[in-house]
Amino acid sequence: MSIPALGPGIPTPVFALDRPPSQVASRFGREVALPPGFERRLAGLCNGVTAADAVRVEAGRDWWPLTVSWGVAGDVAALPGLVAAPLDTAQVAAVLACCNEAGVPVVAVAGRSGVCGGSVAVFGGVALDLCGLSGIVDFDDRSLTVEVRAGTFGDHFEAELRDRHSATLGHWPQSIALSTVGGWVACRGAGQYSTRYGKIEDMVVGLEVVLADGRVVTTGPRAPRAAVGPDLNQLFVGSEGTLGVITSVRLRVHPVAPAEARGAWSFPTFGDGLDACRRILRRGATPAVLRCYDDKESGSNFDLGDRSVLVVLDEGDPALVEAVFSVVSDECATGQREDQALVERWMQQRNHVPDLEALARGGIIADTVEIAGSWSALAAIYQEAVAACSALEGTLRVSAHQSHAYPDGACLYFTFGGIPPTPDGVANPGDAYYRAGFDAIVGATQRHGGALSHHHGVGINRARYLPEALGTGFDVLCAIKSALDPRGVLNPGKLGLPSPFGPAPWPPATLL
Repeated sequence: MSIPALGPGIPTPVFALDRPPSQVASRFGREVALPPGFERRLAGLCNGVTAADAVRVEAGRDWWPLTVSWGVAGDVAALPGLVAAPLDTAQVAAVLACCNEAGVPVVAVAGRSGVCGGSVAVFGGVALDLCGLSGIVDFDDRSLTVEVRAGTFGDHFEAELRDRHSATLGHWPQSIALSTVGGWVACRGAGQYSTRYGKIEDMVVGLEVVLADGRVVTTGPRAPRAAVGPDLNQLFVGSEGTLGVITSVRLRVHPVAPAEARGAWSFPTFGDGLDACRRILRRGATPAVLRCYDDKESGSNFDLGDRSVLVVLDEGDPALVEAVFSVVSDECATGQREDQALVERWMQQRNHVPDLEALARGGIIADTVEIAGSWSALAAIYQEAVAACSALEGTLRVSAHQSHAYPDGACLYFTFGGIPPTPDGVANPGDAYYRAGFDAIVGATQRHGGALSHHHGVGINRARYLPEALGTGFDVLCAIKSALDPRGVLNPGKLGLPSPFGPAPWPPATLL
């Protein structure tokens, strides 16, 4: 595989705001006042503490598409009172202990590439910039494990693994140059090769986590598959900084693959393509990439708008790759073999990020909604979600593809966009349309027992769905939060958890 050119290794904003930082406003306006002398106290504990407007503004936004339209208007979602940039775990612990004692909210941030508002400092306080915690700490070639600091950007991490150790994590999210290892773990991310290598939770061996009161804990035994109580790794994986701040991660890695194979097929309908994927997984074949597109996305991506395109790529030991492609070819015999150049076309555009600024300035509200469902439910979820979102006034397009597949089900990745109508009595038509689009797709998903997110996480945007999604398990999550963070200072306003600083800011009561 050819490795893309390295990104800057620092946070990359969606676009430059038109207003000077001092004139940028907070859309939520929920920021709490910092105690007198707090900035001075924090500065004595951490190398970099600043209240500079420019730094606070950039720390107050991520890649949540809804906030792009707010940014065009000169607003960010929220503004932290301070930004602290620790250089090691000890400084992280000191900052958290200080915030906890003072009752000041604190949110861990790094690449700020999330698309759900998960790293937005909803109630102000401190944005804890972890980019200074960077680089590989230890590599064990015999055991194929690596320890890496949480603020390491993904593309730099993968490049160092390959250049110095001839290894790969196998984790290739679209945002690899924008995101960090800690962000992957905190949001339970998935890479484009997940069918071969798994999601990030399958790769985590152990964690170093700082709790709200500054205590540093390590999780995960050094020995594999240990039966030593519950797996505490999974308590923090996906917790989005609400239970603790991840500072270091131990991960399973793999030798760089010596062989690769590619292929492309098309099918009369999206359902036919999905069923081919199901049969491939049912037989135990796990090609690294198994992506199936509906007719709309097949048209825009591959110029085959009357078909459903399936692109397949695998890498690994030559004997294993050959066996996998034998199964793939068998199960795709009901389709039509296409030029494998379609796979190269996908490779060239796989990390492309839509020009959200241009869409917003054109009055278009758009986003993606990735969900997961069982094979028995996917077709119904797809049909109902597309129908419900298409029925919204102003919708221009709704489409989907299957991006990550497993023996029991798969991820559907919906894209919707439209120009919101402006009826009388609607205060924020763009916001209202955006919420309605999400409600349509998530509603169809939950009616069929699907998961409201596969790898983007929850953050602010999906928080309102979590109590229903978890059922009585939501009370257990609240109890864990109360036990580990009794003052509620860690990333308040996220995951639908109760907050001592006020109710969730999205969606606001004045939306309609």
